[in-house]
Amino acid sequence: MKKLLVVQHIPHEILGTLNPLLKRAGFRIRYVNFSRHPDADPSLEGYHGLVVLGGPMSANATDLFPHLATELKLIEQALKKSLPVLDVCLGAQLIAKTLGARVYPNEEKEIGWYDVTPTQDAKDDPLLAEFRGTEKVFQWHGDTFDIPKSAVHLAFSPLCANQAFRYGANVYGLQFHLEVDEPMIHRWLRVPENRSEIAGVHGKIDPDRIQGETPGYIQRLHDLSDRVFGELIKMFGFQKKLVRLPSR
Repeated sequence: MKKLLVVQHIPHEILGTLNPLLKRAGFRIRYVNFSRHPDADPSLEGYHGLVVLGGPMSANATDLFPHLATELKLIEQALKKSLPVLDVCLGAQLIAKTLGARVYPNEEKEIGWYDVTPTQDAKDDPLLAEFRGTEKVFQWHGDTFDIPKSAVHLAFSPLCANQAFRYGANVYGLQFHLEVDEPMIHRWLRVPENRSEIAGVHGKIDPDRIQGETPGYIQRLHDLSDRVFGELIKMFGFQKKLVRLPSR
């Protein structure tokens, strides 16, 4: 059985819809939750891939969150081992930083449903080729990143030029959230820190509008995440095989 290490920063940012797909494919998943264990020092020894999830902190805030420095070293270790890596939101910012790119505040926060468009290079990408042109996807971020050198720029939005990239053949940074389901979105909107963040933009983002738009967009997001994450699981290089027992 192949093992996957998942880095978690806060309780409500989880694997979401990716979790059952990975389990169905036969992966054994181990979480490292830095909100509970900030002094954890995980190793990738014996693991076959790495997933780094999102969080509200800046990738540059290593003084306030020393575990971010630990994560940068962990990502670097994954790169040296040529392991498949998926980095979501904060994770994407951390992989960009590991690869020497800048991470900085975006001109506007993207919180809610936004158009994301694949680049020309995405047409030949195993994951982003699943996009049917511009798609409505869920976002929750205030920072952005430059595309690292030697990485392939895969997606953009009107408010944020750099939404996705691939480094090498098997390392992905996604600024957006394909992994959310409807209960996760409602939960995120109820978290006090998230409510404060929305209040801080002084009416530019309406949580009621986000809730109202979600039923109309969530099914397509699920379809898209199934297809994109299905390709991701192939990239991780393991599909569970059915074992047929001999007939008696």
